[in-house]
Amino acid sequence: MPKAKSKKQQQAAGAALAAKRGEQKKSDLQGASVGMYESMTEDELEEMASTDRDDLPEEADDD
Repeated sequence: MPKAKSKKQQQAAGAALAAKRGEQKKSDLQGASVGMYESMTEDELEEMASTDRDDLPEEADDD
């Protein structure tokens, strides 16, 4: 299962997960969360959104 590599990625996964669950409108999604919504399962999003944020950088390096 995927783990978030940055705080922004973790936050985008949370937004996509909320839309998958019907807690938020899909039309409210922006940026990376739109792609995550369309390409990831609810389980994958839940795993990524639940990543511990304490040691994550704000943004991931583009390696």
